[in-house]
Amino acid sequence: MATNGEAKQNQNGRHQEVGHKSLLQSDALYQYILETSVYPTEPAPMKELREVTAKHPWNIMTTSADEGQFLNLLLKLINAKNTMEIGVYTGYSLLSTALALPHDGKILALDINRENYEIGLPIIQKAGVAHKIDFREGPALPVLDEMIEDGQYHGTFDFIFVDADKDNYINYHKRLIDLVKVGGVIGYDNTLWNGSVVAPPDAPLRKYVRYYRDFVLELNKALAADSRIEICMLPVGDGITLCRRIS
Repeated sequence: MATNGEAKQNQNGRHQEVGHKSLLQSDALYQYILETSVYPTEPAPMKELREVTAKHPWNIMTTSADEGQFLNLLLKLINAKNTMEIGVYTGYSLLSTALALPHDGKILALDINRENYEIGLPIIQKAGVAHKIDFREGPALPVLDEMIEDGQYHGTFDFIFVDADKDNYINYHKRLIDLVKVGGVIGYDNTLWNGSVVAPPDAPLRKYVRYYRDFVLELNKALAADSRIEICMLPVGDGITLCRRIS
């Protein structure tokens, strides 16, 4: 069963796991997934970082535990070695990636807020994987433009994970498609956006959900029409779309 700091439900039955964005109709089913599949094998550093992040006022921004497990296994399945992450927050998904990569694996981590990253940095260092991470503070687009202009980074990334400003997802994709290798994968997080992608126009939505919904819808439409990739949209966390570059 869940312990202190693990998943729990409030009196109304709603799931209280930090970063909980599950689209499953039953919170009890989500709890079952966590207790049966995720928590028993969650690496100790990831559990520690998840619990530290739970105390942060912006903890809704974190990657959920089940999605962290999914990313870790995916990276191992594709034998990823050179990766990028846009949007780091406290580093839960970053740690999941770092633990999955070989000792000489590399992650280019881009985020506008180093202060949040430093919340998780001591845990990442204790896990012995900080040497894999090249963290750069600031907007990602100028960094991507420099890499493309340089020329030597084209088709060099095995995996790229994007969990950042939704209004720039299309702009990221225009650049990342050149940086990921043929056969490599880009993962876009939050592509079901709290389920709002199917909400009627007059649905009562939180202001930030409504604002970013159109950007998410635009991205989903563009990815489905992009002949350079094959895609799979999964209802993990808040929805993640995997894009495998085929040309």
